Amino acid sequence: KRDAVALITFMAELEKKVKSNVYMTEVSAALDLKTERMKGLYNRGLSFNSISAVGSNGAIIHYSPSNLTNKQITTSEMYLLDSGGQYLDGTTDVTRTFHFGTPSKYEKECYTRVLMGQVDLARFKFAKTKFGPYGREIDAIARRPLWEVGLQYRHGTGHGIGMFLSVHEGPGRISLSHAPFESDSPLDDGQFFSDEPGYYEDEQFGIRLENIFMVKEVETTYKFPNTTFLGFETVTLVPYESNLINYDLLSQSQVDWINDYHKRIMDTIGEELRVNKPEAYNWVAARTRPITRTVSSSTVTYPSFALLSTILISLFVWV
Repeated sequence: KRDAVALITFMAELEKKVKSNVYMTEVSAALDLKTERMKGLYNRGLSFNSISAVGSNGAIIHYSPSNLTNKQITTSEMYLLDSGGQYLDGTTDVTRTFHFGTPSKYEKECYTRVLMGQVDLARFKFAKTKFGPYGREIDAIARRPLWEVGLQYRHGTGHGIGMFLSVHEGPGRISLSHAPFESDSPLDDGQFFSDEPGYYEDEQFGIRLENIFMVKEVETTYKFPNTTFLGFETVTLVPYESNLINYDLLSQSQVDWINDYHKRIMDTIGEELRVNKPEAYNWVAARTRPITRTVSSSTVTYPSFALLSTILISLFVWV
């Protein structure tokens, strides 16, 4: 909650400055965000050096801004911000991608498909067994919307999160790669992971969306005997960039999840922002308005190839 307030306050101010032609760069933005985070109760600095990346720099997955590579944040290029804080009561890691001008149709589709993958994984429910599942068995769910159109990203979808410890913490992870069994563990109730699909167009732009979610026991419509079902609760509370979403690519269930998520943001931190940070409140309120689609769900299809592959992998591992 406190980290979300800091990030939203910073982003509202950054967007206002960029649109007012105030000179802001990758480096200065990262420093401003660090200052804002350190105002928070129990904050003890950053959980890692912020990845503050404009345009082509965003295509470098682990980019680190410096005076040699520093670019200005403008209304003509995408801006990727991957950052986090260390607090005595938790560790955060969150990524959002922005465009403060008019994105291209292709940029919007890429962003939307990354968003679809993140939402699909966050909505996923699975049976808990003594054999798993492992993160490698569900990674493909987040990639499916990109795979459908021939796109891909070259990193894992999620990593474990520590508690005032390492922001990348094992042994569990969500990745297609198969780590040796002794250095991996199945998903289990109470674990925290990142959910961070992305897409990177070389020399052009980078897109990544990252939330932290917690593995938890979930309710299901039916009750299979002696079986516990797990799912995810997203604990990051930062809205998406409405300027980059093609709503008609989304399924109704994805729209419903996003609307519920945005409502939870406002229910949790809206009043605090309204009272103490009105400009930040207006910024987040504009991005959490309910969204709708203008095409029927029957016109949007989602092939089950990736999910089928995931199931087959799971069967292979468990048999």
